[in-house]
Amino acid sequence: MTEPKHFAWRADGAVGVITLNRPEKKNPLTFESYAELRDFFITLGNDRSVKAIVIRGEGQNFCSGGDVHEIIGPLTKMAPAGLLEFTRMTGDLVKAMRHCPQPIIAAVEGVCAGAGAILAMASDLRYAAPSAKTAFLFVRVGLAGCDMGACAMLPRIVGQGRAAELLYTGRTMSAQEGLAWGFYNGISEEVLKISLERAKDLADGPTLAHAMTKKMLHEEWQVGVDQAIDMEAVAQAELMRTNDFRRAYDAFAAKRKPAFEGD
Repeated sequence: MTEPKHFAWRADGAVGVITLNRPEKKNPLTFESYAELRDFFITLGNDRSVKAIVIRGEGQNFCSGGDVHEIIGPLTKMAPAGLLEFTRMTGDLVKAMRHCPQPIIAAVEGVCAGAGAILAMASDLRYAAPSAKTAFLFVRVGLAGCDMGACAMLPRIVGQGRAAELLYTGRTMSAQEGLAWGFYNGISEEVLKISLERAKDLADGPTLAHAMTKKMLHEEWQVGVDQAIDMEAVAQAELMRTNDFRRAYDAFAAKRKPAFEGD
């Protein structure tokens, strides 16, 4: 895999770690890092050696969103076609994360704002340090809360009323509030450690099944319950043909833990 230019990447066994690494500015995104993250997640979707992904920020902050001088300033001078090209590109990053078959875990410390909050939202699981401060602050710069899928995804995570408040006000959500509302799956002083441990657990599991779970969690938002039940029937029947399903049965019969291989 090609080494990225605008963030750091390392593989820890079957777990890949993306680190946003501009700590002096609280890890903001630029035009280039948006695009590279989008392309990188697309590439990761075809990499069978990576079975789970952790995304984090360097220097005790997650991500402060779009860089004020490198993104927001230029946007105020951009023609309509360029603006639409940019907003579609940022949305394509979220699409790439949601269509990437591996579970993505956000390990959030400190500032998690704007597009940074979106990166956390678009992840499958989110763990926070007590210092985490999450804000969907688009309204503070005169923009709507409907950015990169926030109006579709955030209500499904925290509920319609809570999402509406966060998106209308742009206020900061504390780690404890995020946990109580279901945005965060847990809080820890050692947030990277628990995120890596959960990622390793997922990587050791039936990765084809995890990919199907992620796919169905995404696709079933758009359908009624009857159609969802039919979709799940097809999905489970497909997985019942895998070697991992047979391995699980054989391990149960032999009273041992199954060793999944992702096929």
